[in-house]
Amino acid sequence: MTNRRNVLLIVVDQWRADFIPHLGAEFLRTPNLDRLCREGVTFRNHVTTTVPCGPARASLLTGLYLMNHRAVQNTVPLDARHTNLAKQLRRIGYDPALIGYTTTTPDPRETGPRDPRFTYLGDVMDGFRSVGAFEPTMDGYFGWLAQKGYELPEKRENIWLPEGEDSEPGVTTRPSRIPAELSDTAYFTERALTYLKGVGQKPWFLHLGYYRPHPPFIASAPYHAMYRAEDMPAPVRAADWAQEAAQHPLLDFYLRGISQGSFFHGAGGAATELDEAAIRQMRATYAGMMTEIDDNLGQVFDYLDQTGQWEETTIIFTSDHGEQLGDHYLLGKIGYFDESFRIPLVVKEAGTPRRPGAIEDAFTESVDVMPTILEHLGGQIPHACDGRSLLPLLGGPAPAGWRDLLHYEYDFRDVFYSRPESALGLSMDESSLCVVQDGRYKYVHFAALPPLFFDLRADPHQFRNLAEDPAHASLVKDYAQKALSWRLTHAERTLTHFRATPQGLEERHPAPPAEALRDAAE
Repeated sequence: MTNRRNVLLIVVDQWRADFIPHLGAEFLRTPNLDRLCREGVTFRNHVTTTVPCGPARASLLTGLYLMNHRAVQNTVPLDARHTNLAKQLRRIGYDPALIGYTTTTPDPRETGPRDPRFTYLGDVMDGFRSVGAFEPTMDGYFGWLAQKGYELPEKRENIWLPEGEDSEPGVTTRPSRIPAELSDTAYFTERALTYLKGVGQKPWFLHLGYYRPHPPFIASAPYHAMYRAEDMPAPVRAADWAQEAAQHPLLDFYLRGISQGSFFHGAGGAATELDEAAIRQMRATYAGMMTEIDDNLGQVFDYLDQTGQWEETTIIFTSDHGEQLGDHYLLGKIGYFDESFRIPLVVKEAGTPRRPGAIEDAFTESVDVMPTILEHLGGQIPHACDGRSLLPLLGGPAPAGWRDLLHYEYDFRDVFYSRPESALGLSMDESSLCVVQDGRYKYVHFAALPPLFFDLRADPHQFRNLAEDPAHASLVKDYAQKALSWRLTHAERTLTHFRATPQGLEERHPAPPAEALRDAAE
């Protein structure tokens, strides 16, 4: 490591884990991401601990599981008592800058009901300095377009309609109406370069967010035509959507209700109506938006090279969540399938890399990013943090006591754009699930719906539910107990390490997992 420690945290939106060339996606061109993978460590088994955007980013930036931060859906407030990465960085002298968004709804107890932040999806998490706003309602980006001289249509979102007056919304081979030099990806990149050129010689932290490859699934030229539909991987799904829907009531609800309109601006029709050719074309567009991000990251990386900052900067590349992309007939980030939860994580540490090009198979989670950054920069990891620093894995194998399961949660209570709670006859607090899985089995526990259990070796894409199979009853019990133990051992613990004693307040520091295991063995 060098004396000057900068951190560039790149958070893209809706980039699923199997679209990483270093992990086998040879159809995708991302030379700058490839460079990060060559110089850093790529984590093969990495998940977001929750979806969608707001809850996922809350977990990423607080280091807390959903069951502890309780910002359970987009639009649900984040409790002001929780610290976050930005607040902790300020304690050690950093002024954390943010480009993009965090989709955070403020604590109403800290403001009032007339606060305009309660009229839209989310705002910037407390503690960050916004240097490239996107929220609220993308005003920063649309204002930038107008300042550049671009004439905005009356309905601003129409910039993401296909080019041409005769075009029809939906899956298309046509480019977006907005040119690449004025895309939202270009906007974020310009904001990043502006910040970096102005920060001077101070050590810096920059959260660089990109909106893509989030829908609408339409790309600016030339990225719209960069990939051929026939070269894209085929969707993973049953012969018809009704077979999929029979697996579980929640899946049935989503398959009956997801429309194309949220993914293709102005489109109609159900997501289940997309045939294989349409899905492959959608994936080609999705890949094009990824390459657009990569090309723009190249501009940022070039600047770090030119100014001698590449060696001084730890770079972390990740996403908030994944994307179903037609698998199981679904679009978006919902439910319990891996496509929504498995996301990329690549870490290139400052200085001389210790494991350049390594692919790490240990189970890692989005809550690990915050403690990793804090430990790297010399900050204190809060007692309440549910994640663990990844620094040991950047230099060698996982330490003793590392987690042997992946964990994630999903709260599907009613919000203004989806009503599963009402449709399934559940109360608000019954509308949730949690997942524990390892390399062999996956267990999905619902608060008030039937569970699911999959043998991932025999059924990697999770078509056959074994939860009611008598031959698997013992395993179902075992994994249900693992889920319960996980929740018990990660109950909120901000103050549980403190004690009142005759000598006054005492703070007890828990032994690291490896030491705890050794003590138990003795």
